[in-house]
Amino acid sequence: MAHAAVTGPGAAVGHAPPGVITRPDFQIVPRAGLPIVALVLGLLVAGVAVDELWPLEFLHVVAGAAWTVIDLFLGFVLGPIMGKLSIPARIEFTTRLMPKMVLIMPTVVTVTLVAGWQLSTFLGTNQTSYSLHGWVVASFIVVGIMAVIALGLLEPANIAVLTELKKPQPNPTVIERLMKRFIYTAGATGLMQVATLVIMTKLASG
Repeated sequence: MAHAAVTGPGAAVGHAPPGVITRPDFQIVPRAGLPIVALVLGLLVAGVAVDELWPLEFLHVVAGAAWTVIDLFLGFVLGPIMGKLSIPARIEFTTRLMPKMVLIMPTVVTVTLVAGWQLSTFLGTNQTSYSLHGWVVASFIVVGIMAVIALGLLEPANIAVLTELKKPQPNPTVIERLMKRFIYTAGATGLMQVATLVIMTKLASG
């Protein structure tokens, strides 16, 4: 894989001159992953069109579980690890992880929300006559907030970090600030995912 030299304070990798960080070449949006995203969204459209219990439940559960695991893992496992890495190691890790997240997060959020709403409509749990309607409304509120954070804060921060790293002379201070924003918001959504798990288990158990 090609590498590019990035100037930054107090960083050196291998035989690079002082103040230079080697940066792996990368794509902000990995084109190889686009067919997979198209396939998943195609399955979502098919599931909504069929409007049957099994495909809707499958899509909602799988996408929701993936969203939960990603948030918890990013916020409570990878976040603390990345915070302790050196600048070169952090950049290396970022250029390998973040482009994948550009595709994964919007896809997972979209499938979870669309399949979840369609499933709720199919089962009638979004009707006020449903005995646990209050819990359903609570789940809508929590998931809605998480979706706003994921698409309105996490995704722009992710793209901004990658865009900065693509510059001939990235600003390490800007990158560090954006990475902190990404990690902290991931941790916040991880905590909210715990609330979602509580609500979902309540709805499943009646």
